[in-house]
Amino acid sequence: MTQSMRIMTESPLNAETPTVRLRSWITPNAVFFARNQGKIPEAPVALDKWTLTVDGQVRKKLSLDLDRIQRLPKTIVSNTMECSGNSRSLLEKKASGNPWTIGGVGNAVWGGVWLRDLLKDAGLADRAAHVAFEGMDTPLGKAQIKFVRSIPIEKAMSSTLLAYEMNGDPLPLTHGYPLRALALGWTGANCVKWLNRITVMEKPFEGFFMDQVYRVFQKGETPATGEVVTAIVLKSIITQPLTGERLKKGATVVLGAAYAGEGRVEKVEVSVDDGATWQAAEFIGPDEPFAWRQWQYVWHASQAGEHTIKARAIDSQGRRQPDTARWNFLGYGNNGINEHAVRVVVG
Repeated sequence: MTQSMRIMTESPLNAETPTVRLRSWITPNAVFFARNQGKIPEAPVALDKWTLTVDGQVRKKLSLDLDRIQRLPKTIVSNTMECSGNSRSLLEKKASGNPWTIGGVGNAVWGGVWLRDLLKDAGLADRAAHVAFEGMDTPLGKAQIKFVRSIPIEKAMSSTLLAYEMNGDPLPLTHGYPLRALALGWTGANCVKWLNRITVMEKPFEGFFMDQVYRVFQKGETPATGEVVTAIVLKSIITQPLTGERLKKGATVVLGAAYAGEGRVEKVEVSVDDGATWQAAEFIGPDEPFAWRQWQYVWHASQAGEHTIKARAIDSQGRRQPDTARWNFLGYGNNGINEHAVRVVVG
């Protein structure tokens, strides 16, 4: 039962959280999943040489150092972040990309300032429609493509944080020190790290990481015509027991986490007979917007043999997690109940 990160690639660093470390409401910084497209800065930037620029479709260009940002009204929020391709390897049909299991997700308490406060100070021009984020990571590969993403102005003004703290500590270098954009409830691709430029635009940013990836499309389709990956989808994962475990007869506590991006998880149901019957799970721990809900179910296992455990989440709008994920070429948004089933042996 490993408690160390599973590294899929070292350059760029892509590593997932071990399942046993997903059993707490807070995911420790040291094992919080890492997803990167470029090279992580080798050392923290010297703060006397770092500034955040806000430009583009604004009435006043801003240039702020970290001290000035930290003197603005502070906000502390919990937020569950998930890699767009989390659970990709669990799809029945193979999809292109890193082979994430369920460890490309984590929940943290973030401290920072609302992006809207900076944008209000800069003054939005009439044609402001999208906000692009650019960081200091170094592009990899011959093309040297910078990782730039943009989000709609509505999201920027409603629920996007500029985070400089993670779980009570200064933002770790791996997670974007000194500043990270955090579009609450949206996938990690929309949360640019090592942030040093925010550009307000008339339309979505055009570039590889907006038009060729982080789009939902089928094989043979043009990526740019696909749906942009934004909000995290409704999903429940089982974190205890693990697939392949041998359990004794008697009471077994099944643990998991459920999340819904910008929505709210209202209920989780568990099946220990491959979906034939379902029982309500019990929520444990905090219930906060944008954060996952930890849950448990006590299973009294009396029958020896193989068992398939499934979990499904239902949100406050009555929407239910699908039985099977919607397959797409890059394997984004796998939230299928069947794909996340856990198989154990009793006796």
